[in-house]
Amino acid sequence: MLLSMYLRRFDRLRIVCPPSFRLLSGKPISNVDGENHRCQEDQSSYDQKTVCEALTCYINDWQKALEFFNWVEKDSGFTHTTETFNRMIDILGKYFEFETSWSLIKRMTGNPVSLPNHVTFRIVFKRYAMAHLVQEAIDAYDKLDDFNLRDETSFYNLVDALCEHKHVVEAEELCFGKNVIGNGFSVSNTKIHNLILRGWSKLGWWGKCKEYWEKMDNEGVAKDLFSYSIYMDIMSKSGKPWKAVKLYKEMKSKRIKLDVVAYNTVIRAIGASQGVDFGVRVFKEMRERGCVPNVATYNTVIKLLCEEGRMKEAYEMLNEMPKKGCGPDSITYMCFFGRMEKPREILGLFGRMMRSGVRPRMDTYVMLMRKFERWGFLQPVLHVWKTMKESGDTPDSSAYNALIDALIQKGMLDMAREYEDEMVERGLSPRRRPELVEKSLEETLVCG
Repeated sequence: MLLSMYLRRFDRLRIVCPPSFRLLSGKPISNVDGENHRCQEDQSSYDQKTVCEALTCYINDWQKALEFFNWVEKDSGFTHTTETFNRMIDILGKYFEFETSWSLIKRMTGNPVSLPNHVTFRIVFKRYAMAHLVQEAIDAYDKLDDFNLRDETSFYNLVDALCEHKHVVEAEELCFGKNVIGNGFSVSNTKIHNLILRGWSKLGWWGKCKEYWEKMDNEGVAKDLFSYSIYMDIMSKSGKPWKAVKLYKEMKSKRIKLDVVAYNTVIRAIGASQGVDFGVRVFKEMRERGCVPNVATYNTVIKLLCEEGRMKEAYEMLNEMPKKGCGPDSITYMCFFGRMEKPREILGLFGRMMRSGVRPRMDTYVMLMRKFERWGFLQPVLHVWKTMKESGDTPDSSAYNALIDALIQKGMLDMAREYEDEMVERGLSPRRRPELVEKSLEETLVCG
């Protein structure tokens, strides 16, 4: 509620604030009658968590996020921390605003409570890798001496970012090729090989994964829990879950103690190869061995139950989660939404989700709108859209396209055109739709 209040106030302030001042200055805001006084009254209510949540609401609109970021500091007296800076840098990186990101990093160094840390540059590496700017990511690593962060952790973060975003070839060259980065520290051979192995899995090159797994044996690289967890996941995703189960048994024979990540992989694999009941059996085994399930564990079991049409048992699992101190997340509810076929039942569960405080991801909203659109129901689409806007979430292009398609389906071309124009104003690219193009040409001819 507190966050919603701030967001509503900020939206009102944006209306009266001249656009030319929005990104650089908060002064016009403070001159609005009455607003400055109210901001001062609520000043103590702003904290790091609230500001981070507000920025998350603007994750699909970097300009609005930056506007809020500057405003909350200049007009409310809030002092940004390393965490709030990191959140803003992540949003900027999503839209390739790297120059602005570096200007914020420079600002961070001016205050002891906002100094850049390993997370800051992990975000930078990730965003460069996602933009396929590999050399820029490496150059960023080379700058870390200036921040006293050029160490083993940062090197792992760089390699992990490259592997995570399909630049495993470059990562392997960086670690083992001719132009290996000269570091003043040693790295774990097993950990680096695990990152590379996971990188090949991200590419879906299953043959290369098998080759690399065998290469680790040939080179005498010790395989640990994470090695097995990664390769079990590879076997599951490559359509060979029974081989993942075999690896699980091999781990047990070697007395390797499984953690929650390994168990989650095993439950998914054994559920796919031998059925949900065997997955539930492993779920019970992990609890008996003192390994506490996390939300991903419950999601895995719930998904298996939903896929088998055992919705009652899935609901029982959903109700059990809070009692075990493991509240459901948006993915939990998406497991249900994916199998439900009754609009009223979906809306009921969606309402329960919102009331429980679980924040939907953007793909949750899109999934529901697309589902209702396929069934030809416009009102539920509009309800989901309204809920999304009231929650302070900024729609992305997928959400806009889902709404526009639903409106076109019902012949509401004028309204669809309005939302398409809104997309363009926000810098998003709508899909080409013959219905809207024809309408536009017809209007042009009439006006002419």
